[in-house]
Amino acid sequence: MSNKVSAEWLLLFNNLNELQKRCAAAIKAKELGYGGISEVARHTGLSRNTISKGLKDLPKLRNKMESTRQRAVGGGRKKDLSENYQVITAMEKIFEESTAGDPMSHLRWTSKSVRNISKEISSIGYDISRSTVHRMLVEQGYSLQSNRKTLSKKESPDRDKQFHHINDTVSRFMEANLPVVSVDAKKKELVGKFKNNGREWQKKGKPTKVFTYDFRSDAEGVAIPYGTYDIARNEGFVNIGISHNTAEFAVNSIEQWWERIGKKQYPNAEKLLICGDGGGSNGSKNRLWKTCLQKFATKKGISVYVCHYPPGASKWNKIEHRMFSYISMNWRGKPLETYETVVSLIANTTTTKGLKIKAKVDTKKYKKGIKISDEDFGALKLHFDKIFPKWNYRLEPDI
Repeated sequence: MSNKVSAEWLLLFNNLNELQKRCAAAIKAKELGYGGISEVARHTGLSRNTISKGLKDLPKLRNKMESTRQRAVGGGRKKDLSENYQVITAMEKIFEESTAGDPMSHLRWTSKSVRNISKEISSIGYDISRSTVHRMLVEQGYSLQSNRKTLSKKESPDRDKQFHHINDTVSRFMEANLPVVSVDAKKKELVGKFKNNGREWQKKGKPTKVFTYDFRSDAEGVAIPYGTYDIARNEGFVNIGISHNTAEFAVNSIEQWWERIGKKQYPNAEKLLICGDGGGSNGSKNRLWKTCLQKFATKKGISVYVCHYPPGASKWNKIEHRMFSYISMNWRGKPLETYETVVSLIANTTTTKGLKIKAKVDTKKYKKGIKISDEDFGALKLHFDKIFPKWNYRLEPDI
């Protein structure tokens, strides 16, 4: 070993952290003078470029010695996740039936442990560690959550069986390249200069000014977004009502989707599967809903199949966490000043997975309180499934 770099100095050097090594190497090279960079590089294993840069940044390195951080923010070897796309896809599929959360806040979580998740992913052919699974869960929007008291005592004992029935029916339709849509209505919004929860970047001290109070009299009107989401194609259509969220409005929204998107994507389809909540304008007990679906089926010449989610299970409705949650994220902090604003914010909502949404305003006024007589209801071409007939049925065209 050269006398210029002693064994004692090298022993001390090897016990320093990364920042201290760069600083010590720069000081030693400066002390040795001409040829010092090459000499220090040869004995320490550091590159000449690292030592040269250390000499230029020596004052900064000395200041950084007071900090516990060894690298600048963003420094160090980058995480290589480019090969993890297939793993992420596999993980999403595993969580499909075991994921819960508030879809409007886009929060998702899982009850499975990192150890078990790693084993499950490994069992389908991917070698992955627990630490990598943990990092990927965080990056994909999952977090650990405690139990929350939200379920009703009246929860149906057939809940899980209905979930499996819906999944089986959806799979059967998709394998046959038949349309499957998830439907629901988002909450009513006031149109005007009203506060919309959330924040967005603005010039400091220049927030968007809105009304102090949310008075209906100050609004241009109301917006009732009813969505129809194509599960297979990751495409949606939102019909924005201006009057009431009725069954007639709900079915008309589905018909608008069929005319504008559905029949072009599925020109040979003779069946349509609709998955929706068990209550509201598309409720399982709503006679007007079934009557309007009958008219739709007859008019379009297709059989309409319906599967309802059990009570208290609306968060599992695909449209909630695949479309409406992203719409809420896109317009947070933005006042819905006009109907054009509502349409633009919805239509410009996208995701990294390629979500596409079209939207329009429905100017038709829908009446509330329409009753369907026993005679009219009995005339429907309505066929109930043997499995949970209250939630599963179909309407055939009346030709």
